[in-house]
Amino acid sequence: MSDARETGLDLDPRFDAAGLVMAVVTDAATGELLMVAHMNAEALAATRATRKATFWSRSRRTLWVKGETSGNMLHVVDLRVDCDQDAIWVIARPDGPACHTGARSCFYRRIGNDGLERLD
Repeated sequence: MSDARETGLDLDPRFDAAGLVMAVVTDAATGELLMVAHMNAEALAATRATRKATFWSRSRRTLWVKGETSGNMLHVVDLRVDCDQDAIWVIARPDGPACHTGARSCFYRRIGNDGLERLD
C-alpha cells in the first residue's frame, strides 16, 4: 500500500460529492449499533471539539447535535475512521434512546420472511 490516506496517520476524510461521510454510532458500553447518520467537515470538527455527536441533516440541510432538543445526547468516547477514510465510527455513551421514535436503537426491526418484525 502506498496511499497515505490508507496507511498514514493524518486525518483526511474522503467526503463524497455532497461533502459527506457516513457516521456509524455504537454504544460504548454494549457495542450495540445505535444509528447511522452523515457528517460533513464542520460536523466532524464540532464532534471532535465538543465530544457531542454532531451530524449534517440532509433533509434540513443544517448541522444538528444529537439530543439538542430531546436531551438524548450522544457523548463521544472514541472516534475511529475506516481504512480509506470514507466512514466514521462514533463510539458513544447515550443519555437515552438514540432513535427519534423513542427506541433505544434505530435498528429495532428485523427483516423477516413476512415483512418486518419488531425487536423489543
